[in-house]
This record gives sequence, C-alpha cells and structure tokens, in this order.
Amino acid sequence: KVYSRVPQNRLLLLSFVLLTAWRAGSAQLRYSVPEEAQHGTFVGRLAQDLGLPLAELVPRLFRVASRAGGDLLEVNVQNGILFVNARMDREALCGRSAECSVHLEVVVERPLQVFHVEVEVRDVNDNPPVFPATRKNLFIAESRLLDSRLPLEGASDADIGQNALLTYTLSPSEFFSLDVPSSHEQVKPLGLVLRKPLDREEAPELHLLLTATDAGKPELTGTVQLIVTVLDANDNAPAFDRTLYTVRLPENVSVGTPVLTLNASDPDEGLNRDIIYSFSSDVSAGVKSKFHIDAVSGAITVAGLIDFEESQVHKIRVEAVDKGLPPLAGHCTVLVEVVDANDHAPQLTVKTLWLPVKEDAPVGTVIALITVSDRDSGANGQVSCALTPDVPFRLLSTFRNYYSLVLDSGLDRELVSGYSVVVTARDAGSPALRASASVWVEVADVNDNAPAFAQAEYTVFVRENNAPGCHLVTVSARDADARENARVSYSLVERRVGERLLSSYVSVHAESGRVHALQPLDREELELLRFEVSARDAGVPALGSNVTLQVFVLDENDHAPWVLPRGAGGPASEAVPVWVSRSAGAGHVVAKVRAVDADAGYNAWLSYELQAAPNGAAAGSASGGARLPFRVGLYTGEISTTRSLDEADLARQRLLVLVKDHGEPALTATATVLLSLVDGGQAPAAASSRAAAAAGVAAAAGGAAALLDVNASLIVAICAVSSLLVLTLVVWTALRCWAPAAEGACGPGQPALVCASAVGSWSCSQRRRQRVSGGEGAPKADLMAFSPGLPPGPLSEDGTEPPASLDCSGKVGFPHILQISVR
Repeated sequence: KVYSRVPQNRLLLLSFVLLTAWRAGSAQLRYSVPEEAQHGTFVGRLAQDLGLPLAELVPRLFRVASRAGGDLLEVNVQNGILFVNARMDREALCGRSAECSVHLEVVVERPLQVFHVEVEVRDVNDNPPVFPATRKNLFIAESRLLDSRLPLEGASDADIGQNALLTYTLSPSEFFSLDVPSSHEQVKPLGLVLRKPLDREEAPELHLLLTATDAGKPELTGTVQLIVTVLDANDNAPAFDRTLYTVRLPENVSVGTPVLTLNASDPDEGLNRDIIYSFSSDVSAGVKSKFHIDAVSGAITVAGLIDFEESQVHKIRVEAVDKGLPPLAGHCTVLVEVVDANDHAPQLTVKTLWLPVKEDAPVGTVIALITVSDRDSGANGQVSCALTPDVPFRLLSTFRNYYSLVLDSGLDRELVSGYSVVVTARDAGSPALRASASVWVEVADVNDNAPAFAQAEYTVFVRENNAPGCHLVTVSARDADARENARVSYSLVERRVGERLLSSYVSVHAESGRVHALQPLDREELELLRFEVSARDAGVPALGSNVTLQVFVLDENDHAPWVLPRGAGGPASEAVPVWVSRSAGAGHVVAKVRAVDADAGYNAWLSYELQAAPNGAAAGSASGGARLPFRVGLYTGEISTTRSLDEADLARQRLLVLVKDHGEPALTATATVLLSLVDGGQAPAAASSRAAAAAGVAAAAGGAAALLDVNASLIVAICAVSSLLVLTLVVWTALRCWAPAAEGACGPGQPALVCASAVGSWSCSQRRRQRVSGGEGAPKADLMAFSPGLPPGPLSEDGTEPPASLDCSGKVGFPHILQISVR
C-alpha cells in the first residue's frame, strides 16, 4: 500500500508562505539555479539585466565585491554573464530551510554603484530517504490484541518540498499492515498494526521490509528490515498520560535545570509494572548531549548548552519499558521550544573602497561598504548603526543590513590629516548589545596651497665693488602641502636692467633660496637693484608666488675728484690766465676752482688747498719773504686775495690747487691757476678776460664789486652773454622734459645733487648720473636736498662754513635731509 504524508491543501499553504517570504526579501535582481549544477552553468545576463553597457564593464571595474556563499558564483567581466563557479550543495548551505539563496554585492566604479543580487538555489532530488538503522528488532507478545499498534521509526530526507515528501510501503504480510498518520498528526509515529493473532509456536519470528519513497523525479527510496520476535506473557505495555508534551525553555539555562517529569503507568503487577524511562533509539546524539532523562523518575533535565540560534525546537521521543518478560514499551513525544535571549552582539564587516581620500573629493564619495548582522531573532536581531560624532562622514543604508560610508562635507588636509571613524551597531534587545568597528580614513594631499614667503619684501645693503659670487640674502618660502606638493624651488623673474639681463647681475639657488651677486656692482652705475624671486612647488599643476628684493649699493671711495674745465671746451689741466687788478683789496675773489666727485657722501665731500707751485715758481711777492697774497676757500674753491696787492707782487702768479675728498683713503686731484696782475689802466682788458672766463666756468659772483668801474659797453656784453646762457639752459631743460624720444631732466636721466652753502644759498656741488633699477618700468632719479637751516660746522680759513654733503652709505650726514623721488 502507498500512503501520502502531505495532503493537497497543505501543499498550497506551503507554496503561499514561500511566495510571501520571497517577496519580502527580494533584492534588486533575483536568479534561480539548481543545486549540483556543473561549473560554467549559465545563471543570468547580469550586466544586461542591470542596464550596464558591456563596453563599460572593464573600465568601470565591474566586479562582485562580496560573496556571502564563497566562490560559488562568478561573473564574466567581458560579457557580464553570471555563471556557476563551484558545486553548490543546498543542504550544506541552508540545511532544512525552505528558502535558500546566495547574496551577491556587485560593484561598478567611476561612478560607484552597488547592486544586490540574490541567486536562489533550487533543490533537486539528490538525497534518498534514510532510516535510522537498516535493521530493526521488534518484540511482540503473542497475547497482543488485534489492531494493536507498534510504533516504527520513520525515514528522513535531506531534501525539501516535494523531494522530501515520503510514502511508505510494507512488504506483503498476513499478520501486519502499515499505519501512516496524516500530516496534522505529525507527533504520531509510523506504526505496524496487528491484523492476525500471533502464534509463537507456529511463527516465532517474522521478517518484513519497510520501504520509504520520496516524491522527487526520479524517485529515490530507502529501506529498513523489520525482524519481529513473538514473545509470551506480559500483555500490557506502559502508557503515558499524554502522547505529546510541550515545554518552553529559555536558551542559555544552566546545566541541571529541570525541563519536565514524565509519568507512565502499567496495569500489570510485579516486575511487569516496573517502568524504565529512556530516550528512543531514533533520538539524535545532539539531543542526547543537551538533555538527560532519569530512568526511574522520568525527570528530564538540561545536560548541555541550549542555543536558540542552533535549534529553535527539540523533538524528543521517550519510551517507557516495563520489566516483564517479554518487556513492553510505551512511547510519547516531548517538544522543547527554545525561547530566544539577546546573547549575540551585532557583527560588523567593513570593506574599504577609496583610501586614502583626496582632500578635494566631492561630497557623496563612497569610502567603505559596511555589512551588519545579528544571530538573534526578533527585536534582539534588529540592528541600528551610528557614526562617531563630529566627522565629515555619514552612513547611507543601501539594502537591509548593508550600509555605505560616504563623504558628507569637504576635507582639508592642512587642518586635519586623518579621521578615526568608529561605526557602532546596537541591537534592540534588552539589555541592548553593541559592537563597533573603526576605520582610519587618511586624507590625501592635493596641491591647493601656494608657497608663502617669510617676508613681504627683502631689503639688502651691499657695498659696491663686491667680490663676484658673494652672498646677498637667503629667501625662504613655506608650502602648507605635503611631500611633492610642498617641495619648493626658487628662480629669478627675468627682466632687463638697462641694456643687460637681470640674470647677469644676480642668481638664486633653486633649492636653498640663496641669492648671490654674479659680478661686482658699481654704485655710480646702479644704486638700487629691485627684482623679484619666484617660489614654485612641485605639484601638478604647480603653484607659485613672488617676493620683491631691494638691493641698495653702498658707496666706496673709488673715484678721485675731477676738476671741471675752466675754458669753453678746454681740458681741466689747461691753465687759463685770470687777470687781476692790482687795485683789488683784501678778500676780493679773483677765481674759483670747481671740481666734482662721482662718489657720494663723505667720499664726495671735497676740500681745496694751495700747494707750492711747480719748478719753484712761488706765488709769493717779489721779496720772497712777504705773505702769500692769495688763498683758496677750504670748501668753496674760491681764490681770493688775503691783502691789498702792491707793485712788489709778481706780475704773473701760478697757483697749484689740491682738491681732496674725505674718503678713506682720500683721493686727490690738482688744478693750476695762472693769475696776471695788471695795473688800473689795463683793467678793461682784464675785465674782458674775466667775462670770457665766466662764460666757460661761471666765475664767482663776489667779483662783481670790482667791476663797477668798467664802462657801460662791457656791462651790457656781460649781461647779454649771461642772458644767453640762462635762455639756453631753460630751452634745453624744456626739451629734456617734454621731448618724447629723449631722456629729459624730469625723467630718469642725470639727477643733480644739490647742497646748502654756509649762508643757506643753493649751489651745485656735483652733477652725476645715477641709475636706479626698479622692479618695473624705467630707472628713477632721486633729488637729494639739504635744509639750509643746519647747525654750524667747522669754519674754513676764510671764516666760512663748509658745505653740507650727502653720505649715501649712511655713515655721515646731516639730519635734516629731504629726499624727493621722481618716477
């Protein structure tokens, strides 16, 4: 006979439950593959179903990021097909679970996308029904009543669904038939029903074959051989007060905790009613390791660890055997339902994707993928996640217990170089359990900071005629970035200085920033060298900044005084006679020696002295013993009489004037002055001669008093010549200022150094060419003027003060100085 264990309505209900569970846990894509599929079995066109072009799979790093089932499935990145990579045993993966699937997390980058795919592993009928043993011994008293039932141990099938639906058949027998309980009587065991009285003398032993067949295709079967031994006497078996006992037991209870005390009774007397309790032979070893039954009292206690996550229900079959001969047994079932406790903390798995993170990464960049799980159930298994406060990141839930750690705000490596991000998972149990995982997120540098100099401007003072290669200054710039982005190199900002390039004057070391002078500098050519040094980092793209350097060239006494020509176009060494009337009184200015010095300050402060005439030609009187009738102003260079001239004085006087500056050491020059003494009648010729000399060298104004006796024609001639000279100077100055193509007096040309005399009047002490190199544009001219209200200085021989002078080196000079820069 063939019996079915599951009626049709139960199959419909099971199908409805499975469909509901599938809809509740559906992922973005869901495939199905039978277990035991061979390697390379096609599962699905993953890329096509996700809408990803095949040409973008390799560039976007299409891959399976996490495999919950190991390497069972693999994807071909060339065609996007998902295929079976290894043998899948559904029973090993999911056991007896109705639903079995492998969860895949598929990741593509640039931009990052995460997809969740579930592959259902379908059951195939690859496991036959299995009985606890291949041989079963049954003992039945010959006095057993008809229709009495002997329980049998059923077979088990590792498959599920239709593949696990078993039907049983019994080999033909006139004494026994097979009793298969309906599905709602799951606690009622399979049994043999006695249909014909037994006679031990006629048939002391019977051999039966019980076959179990599943509903799979193809069908698989399992058998057990039943050996029935017919016994005498003891015709009442023990009976329990209930056939099914249900107990709720919390997990993790201590060993020895009582579970239940069974009670069975036997109406026989004597040894036939003494009962021994034991677990049935079909109880698994795992159940026996967790529970213990007292053979005499029937009390069941906890003997091992009770873990809800391991098994939620324990089904224990108990038998009570009397001591009669033959012994008879009664059976019952104990269902122990395990109540879950919050005994498992959440588990966190962190898989980093982008580390380190660049400081210019956009908001929303995915840093890591986080998976959370909890082995508990119900509220004890509901997990929530949180991040460390005050970090520029946030958690984004992608699918069930899957999260992405994403950038929530901008980063700045110069402020914070890294973050310790702690992810904390907390379940909803009571008390709640927590778990945490930390991720060090390093911030990678990008070149977003230009080098910054330590000073806004560098000012350097160097003496002229310096040695080639001398060190001027060291510039320093710092970059807040790191590594290559902070490696600074220095260079000159090239430009022209006059007719030459800046790089012919100075150089800068690319690594140390040391600035050197490549050649001796000449203050008379270049007083101020203004240029820029650039600092650039090694980042991509490189960033840079500039700083201005001002190199002031200090004067040295390297130029001797130079006597100005005394005749129009004549050299300074050529002596031009000066006519002096013998009627001139003491203090009368007869001539003036003019000299200039290209240096500055004390090095250009000139003094004048009379020296002995060459070849013994003295400037004394005829007697040779009289005092010299002429002297020279120490600082003015004016030659004047020291007394009234008389007939004893020689008619021709040769004066040698020594011009000396105040440098260390002092440099000198000489000028020869020829004086011709004339009588009063020859005064016109002498005056005419002095007028001609005044046109070439601008004679001193003090001689005007001696010319009052000159006739009117000579006075008109002098005024005309002077007016012509002044007009020429005015026209020349105007042309220099407004001529577009020439350097004018108002432009960067030849500035004049003007000093105050002893009485506060203005006179030109020297005229020189100054060149100043700025950072941009043409050179500039500086006008230095001394205030006439100066404190008294040392007196010369004639009682006058020496003129104030400008010392550009900063060593000596008067405090009241006005500097006007004309650009």
